[in-house]
Amino acid sequence: MKRSIAFSLMMLALVATAWSVEVLEQRVASERHPFRLVRVTGGLTNPWGMAFLPDGKILVTERPGRMAIVDPAGGDPVPVSGVPAVAAGGQGGLLDVVLHPDFARNNLVYFSHSASGSSGTGTAVTRARLDGSRLDDAETIFTMNQMSRGPVHFGSRLLFLPDGTLLVTIGDRGQMQRSQDQSDHAGSTIRINDDGSVPADNPFVDRSGIAPEIFTWGNRNAQGMALQPGTNRVWQSEHGPRGGDELNLIEAGANYGWPVVSYGRDYRTGAQIGQAAPHPGMVDPVETWSPAVAPGGIAFYTGDRFPEWHENLFMASLVQRKLIRLELDGTRVRHQEVLLANRIGRIRDVASGPDGYLYLLTDESRGGVYRLEPN
Repeated sequence: MKRSIAFSLMMLALVATAWSVEVLEQRVASERHPFRLVRVTGGLTNPWGMAFLPDGKILVTERPGRMAIVDPAGGDPVPVSGVPAVAAGGQGGLLDVVLHPDFARNNLVYFSHSASGSSGTGTAVTRARLDGSRLDDAETIFTMNQMSRGPVHFGSRLLFLPDGTLLVTIGDRGQMQRSQDQSDHAGSTIRINDDGSVPADNPFVDRSGIAPEIFTWGNRNAQGMALQPGTNRVWQSEHGPRGGDELNLIEAGANYGWPVVSYGRDYRTGAQIGQAAPHPGMVDPVETWSPAVAPGGIAFYTGDRFPEWHENLFMASLVQRKLIRLELDGTRVRHQEVLLANRIGRIRDVASGPDGYLYLLTDESRGGVYRLEPN
């Protein structure tokens, strides 16, 4: 009898764990795979970035300046203590987060955020050591070189490359001409070592008048970046103005044109910004979207639970509140599918989880972590 009761209690506990997430829709149709939409947890304020820890739990940033650990099995987020103060306001705050490639040995976490200076605010990168649910030894390893006033266009997606260097996207801070000034970090992708120093093989090292951290320039406000499996190509999603959102293939030393080349229009006047055509010496986008989709994070699906989605690129959409699935053929987009339009709100980030599921963050005042599972 005791053994039977113990077994029944154990099974109840397992069922409780399995059903601690909330199934929002049992079957969502799509071209390749029907799927189930699950809310893993809510209670997050404007979540922005996520990184999967070795135990499968998710480290999530909240833009007001908080960080939490989310269990994919469900339950309330666990607050992370020791998060340094950030200059939260407008589009600024605590933004992306990534683990050091050797996290299993050093426990280092890197996060981007807006920081204050005497002349305003700008994008910065800080690293710290994660000990359970606490950050220790926080150290800011990079701060953009020209602070400015204004609450917009901080970037700021992070990506470690296979060589251990770190890419950081930095927005133009709402001042478009800064993107063509190579002495200014605004409107660029920078590349730094894991301690914030400049890699010796950066494209503009020792070039007079050019910030040595710059890897690409002519970017407006890139908020998605992903490494393509098998090719090591770096893809980047970028906010255009009124339309003209872009998907770019990132190349060292390249100029992506903003605002000389743009496929969008001025918010106030509706006039074309720059020229909507290729320009010598500037790289044209692989794909553009008008009207705007406001692209957030991007991720290649690398799991095995959705075999027909293998290595498809997924892009979060804020203004149109949807997830976009992209099929690539080499370096071009051959097909797109819209998923979850207006189902869960503004989708800020997307990630392929180690459990083979696809995870989403919603950038809402009552945001959450969501999961796509095979139906």
